[in-house]
Amino acid sequence: MRTRVHAALNAVAALMVCASLSGQGRSTEYERLGRDILKELVETDTTQTSGSTTLAAERVASRLVAAGFPRADVQVVGGADRKGNLVARYRGRGARKPILFLAHLDVVDARREDWTFDPFVLTERNGFFYGRGTLDVKGGASTLITTFVRLRQEGFVPDRDLILALTADEEGGNNNGVQWLLTNRRDLIGADYCINVDVGGGELRHGKLVALEVQAAEKVYASFTLTVKNPGGHSSLPIKENAIYRLAAGLQRIASLEFAPRTTEITRGYFSRMAHLSSGQQADDMKAVARQALDEAAAARLSAASAFYNALLRTTCIATMLQAGHAENALPQTAQATVNCRLLPDERSADVQQALERALADPQIAVAPVAPPVPSPPSPLAPEVFAAIESVSKAMWGSIPIVPVMGTGATDGLFLRNAGMPVYGVTGIAYDVEDVRSHGRDERILVRSYYDGIQFVYRLTRALGGAKG
Repeated sequence: MRTRVHAALNAVAALMVCASLSGQGRSTEYERLGRDILKELVETDTTQTSGSTTLAAERVASRLVAAGFPRADVQVVGGADRKGNLVARYRGRGARKPILFLAHLDVVDARREDWTFDPFVLTERNGFFYGRGTLDVKGGASTLITTFVRLRQEGFVPDRDLILALTADEEGGNNNGVQWLLTNRRDLIGADYCINVDVGGGELRHGKLVALEVQAAEKVYASFTLTVKNPGGHSSLPIKENAIYRLAAGLQRIASLEFAPRTTEITRGYFSRMAHLSSGQQADDMKAVARQALDEAAAARLSAASAFYNALLRTTCIATMLQAGHAENALPQTAQATVNCRLLPDERSADVQQALERALADPQIAVAPVAPPVPSPPSPLAPEVFAAIESVSKAMWGSIPIVPVMGTGATDGLFLRNAGMPVYGVTGIAYDVEDVRSHGRDERILVRSYYDGIQFVYRLTRALGGAKG
């Protein structure tokens, strides 16, 4: 899942990006294969409402078996007919523990009438691939599939097993994806650590590749309901006490609630490295919040300048849903709002609930958690992983900073981290930070970025698998 500002990337910037990204070491054969795989995945409906990740997983399984994987090492498993997961094992020499490579197959719904193009047909226009899932995250999944096929065809023998998991239910559902695998088939995905292509990746700013993000932590998802009850009555006899008005007044107070800024090792590392890509006051502010003793004035300026910086610096809560009343000619008996919070990894849900209650300052507005939040401990910044990423990145794009980052959204890395497996989110598909369209209209990725992504994942997988040079 990717989140940031949605805006248009103009044609000039797109051309600059295409010119700026590396073409070194390309294989036209595997670019064609990668395009075919992306087309097949985008044009396989894997939405929650009408699609099937099982069908997509079976199509990937067929490709892997045709490439030479033993059928016993390619499995489609899951807890529901339409919610299958693909798990494939690339067997190595067993000198080290396996690595898990992760992406999800399911996508959010998309309506044809909302899009310029059919969301379930891969469309190439003006240097972009359009289609539901191109960014989140069938593009990333396709780079992994292409890499596993290519390495098998080349006869590569890694020094450890490499595990590919393409899963269901990341976008919501009945927990038939990573959670199901951890509970029912942990033997298939047990690994030293995980590379998750659903997050991270190259940052494009004004058409220029400026940094490569590696997600090593993510915020914790927690939603709360705010509920007001009232006896109700006939709308022709209104009274001052009204459930909708009371809830609305409370929500106005929630709108003013701001949690104190705090940093972690990962967010300090992010701002420290990104400061070198900024200038003026913003660069000074980034350096200030990167210190152990947080500069609150600097944090306030960064938060005002960018919703993303604000989300990195503090826990956030925002009203997202409303329900009220039962008839247009009746006083409301119930008014309810959902407030979605994204907690810093070490924030306690109970403390956030208390903060909401203090902000509401109204005992008639009941606050309750929707579900117990799942904590997400940060992953250690493993030298092996970061050294390999830096080496591959430098060979492809030169000396751009490798930046650890905390994800502001939620991914399946959450469940793996809680199971004791470090997770590092990184993809080679660069994206413009002002043009992130995942879950939105006309989702797209740059064609050249996608082909760079194939090359990046191929090189990184070889490096982590023990290849020399």
